[in-house]
Amino acid sequence: MSDTMNIEDYLAQGGVLTAPGNAPARYRGELMRLMSSFVDSELAASAGFANSINFAPGIKERIAASRITLEKADHAERVLAVMETFGTDANRYQSQHDWAARVARDADLGAARQAGDMRLSVFHYPITGWTDAVVMNVLQGLATGVQMTELTRVSYGPLAEVFREIAPREARHAELGLEGLERIAASATGKAGVRDALAYWTPRVAATFGVAGSKRYDTLKKFGLRHVPNEDLLARWETRTAAHLAGIGL
Repeated sequence: MSDTMNIEDYLAQGGVLTAPGNAPARYRGELMRLMSSFVDSELAASAGFANSINFAPGIKERIAASRITLEKADHAERVLAVMETFGTDANRYQSQHDWAARVARDADLGAARQAGDMRLSVFHYPITGWTDAVVMNVLQGLATGVQMTELTRVSYGPLAEVFREIAPREARHAELGLEGLERIAASATGKAGVRDALAYWTPRVAATFGVAGSKRYDTLKKFGLRHVPNEDLLARWETRTAAHLAGIGL
């Protein structure tokens, strides 16, 4: 217990761990949960955008959707490689779910996770067309950008390094979405479709930030796995999203 508390004090003061053998049991559990959520979300996102490639209206858009599909799968593989150092069977892990499976469009999952599947709830909903795909990508891409400010600072060094490599590509995914959104919103008909998609996806992306005043946050902060409360991250996302949408007349 004394050794564990010393490590927790070290982490609370900004310390960094560099190998699985240094991780206390509870820290290890929270770290694995964090990695599982990211991997499952990236695999589900990749599967969702793979289905969206054929919605694309032109070659430029098909390339963008294909790039997002490929890179999200690559990001999942990179973090899964870190999980392997903790004993995860990567081959078994990546085949345990149908990552393309989706719930009914009108389902209301809130922030709930499904049994054994750690993907963010937003990745359980189906994408129904190109405008829908672009709006979802923009909103979730901006949310990922906010979350990356946390992930790139996690106290497990090898994972933080992977996230720092991933972050610029995730940012580019959001940029590709914004470019596509601006083209769609250039017409009155397109803008109407965007507004409908925003009404659908905004609350579902917002739910991925979790509840305000989360009790788990204090534990994660103590372990150096979180630094900013859920409600503050949500506020950042809302501000950034509003600014980008206002910039294209939405």
